[in-house]
Amino acid sequence: MQIQQMEPPPRPARRRKVKAQDVMDFLGPQYGPAQWHVRYSPAEELVYTILSQHTSDLNSERAFTNLMRVFESLDAVADAPVEAIEEAIRRGGLARQKAPRIKNVLNQIRDELGSFDLSFLAEMPLDEAKAWLKRLNGIGPKTAAIILCFSLGMPAMPVDTHIFRVSKRLGLIGPKVNADKAHDILEPMVAPEDVFAFHMYLIQHGRQVCKAQRPQCGNCALYWGCRERPKIEREAKRKARKPAAKRKKV
Repeated sequence: MQIQQMEPPPRPARRRKVKAQDVMDFLGPQYGPAQWHVRYSPAEELVYTILSQHTSDLNSERAFTNLMRVFESLDAVADAPVEAIEEAIRRGGLARQKAPRIKNVLNQIRDELGSFDLSFLAEMPLDEAKAWLKRLNGIGPKTAAIILCFSLGMPAMPVDTHIFRVSKRLGLIGPKVNADKAHDILEPMVAPEDVFAFHMYLIQHGRQVCKAQRPQCGNCALYWGCRERPKIEREAKRKARKPAAKRKKV
């Protein structure tokens, strides 16, 4: 089936506050349909998310692939010495910190459930599923949301560094809101069926356009409502008025 490319709406004639629906309307056509699919089981996603902290997607993928190649099952990982886990995930970075976290949380799950089957979370109300996961050692709002969203297709909104930055610049969250609170603010802004796409559009925009350093404002479909726009334009005018430095005579 051919997916018809959406057209963005006209940009507002005047600057106004960006709304969550603007993310869907303006970034959707730019990045295309967000297709959800199961990446890993919930317990595997948990391990992968721990490995993804403070490293690139490529490194975390390599570390997870090697971990499962070495041990073949989560049961074997849970039973393995921390040093063996550390060696298997070394290419992902921070292996000394991540290995005991992985072993501890896997054993905590298995001791409580007798297995690593977390599919029952899909039958729980979203808030209860989050609360269950956050009881686990070292599991915060972001990791809980990733597991529920990516493994079970639940409308949980993970907020990573890109989404946090873009949301602040666009004014979707206040300048003093922290990352944990951002989950609770952003998630109800969109309909449950749009949460995954909303997440993907913001994260892609943060990686490709609204970068931490040297954002590509000229390519931003939402620049008309960016909270940083006045500051950026004042700085551009200041630089334009600044005379070029004279060359020294030699």
